[in-house]
Amino acid sequence: MSLSSLLAFPSSHPLVPYGWDEGWEAEFAPYAERGLVPGRVVRVDRGQCDVVTPDGPVRADTEFVTPRDPLRVICTGDWAAVDPGGDPRFVREYLPRRTAFVRSTASTRSEGQVLAANVDHAVIAISLAVELDLGRVERFLALGWESGALPVIVLTKADLVNDPAVLGHLVEDVRTTAPGVQVLTVSAATGEGVDVLSAVLSGGTSVLLGISGAGKSTLANALLGEDVMDVRATRDVDGKGRHTTTTRNLLAMPGGGVLIDTPGLRGVGLWDAETGVGQVFSEIEEFAEECRFHDCAHLAEPGCAVLAAIEDGSLSVRRLESYRKLLRENQRIVAKTDARLRGEIRRDWKRKGAEGRAAMEAKRGRIR
Repeated sequence: MSLSSLLAFPSSHPLVPYGWDEGWEAEFAPYAERGLVPGRVVRVDRGQCDVVTPDGPVRADTEFVTPRDPLRVICTGDWAAVDPGGDPRFVREYLPRRTAFVRSTASTRSEGQVLAANVDHAVIAISLAVELDLGRVERFLALGWESGALPVIVLTKADLVNDPAVLGHLVEDVRTTAPGVQVLTVSAATGEGVDVLSAVLSGGTSVLLGISGAGKSTLANALLGEDVMDVRATRDVDGKGRHTTTTRNLLAMPGGGVLIDTPGLRGVGLWDAETGVGQVFSEIEEFAEECRFHDCAHLAEPGCAVLAAIEDGSLSVRRLESYRKLLRENQRIVAKTDARLRGEIRRDWKRKGAEGRAAMEAKRGRIR
């Protein structure tokens, strides 16, 4: 959307603080002709949702927007078309999403779960009170890039790292793990870095993500300027916390923009995130373009530029192993929901098995 369009859009519209703009206005026009009212979903709970509308917040039933596909279930951040009155109120439709943060569920049915919709920034909270898990950072980043939002990494509880040199090394480790991603250090306890983060997130919608104990609720309170979220202390023994946020809530920040806080995530399963994985490991994919064979698996092939990068120190073994792990996991998830891909994978396994057996037979023949 052009700057002139944004300036032309009336800032006095009551939904502008929640992200309403000229694009959403145009998308909603057909629903307005039906007499429906726009609103942003700020919370979903047991078949109902809280929606902020031009006339204020309303409670609405989601009976008409509960499809079998879990990826199409209405969620926090959606823009809804609500009936203008009646008891109960109903959400009749919701607008097509610009972005969606999706993970795979822990169920055996291989379903995706939408955590937040229409998000501009995916804020990944990582606690400095415990040892850094760079693999988890990469996993969150893959989902963040895949969502269409811009990832931002926030290293929380920076006040607990007393040595500036140690803090600098930790930040550098994360930056190396997250090429092209802004990395900020924040202490909600002292207020350090909160103003910088608020400025980065102003004017858009941000979803706050991380495991329990990462300090998300404390950070959300600092950004919101008041104690909106319940906060509980983490366990001293392992730095883990209990779920203080039990639903996904959308709240307007005083400095502009809106924030969606989410419960701590125990599992961060990938969901069709091949593009996101490629973005996280962009340096590996750049090396791979120089490999002799276009289908190089970077295992032992001659002319492999990725393995050459390992040899000369341009690439760490940990990064390559993490890249392989996430690609395998993503392939398994996609294969469970794509019969054609399952067939391709089985054929590829058979081909590689046959090639391996042929190579072994040839080797045995030379030995004889």
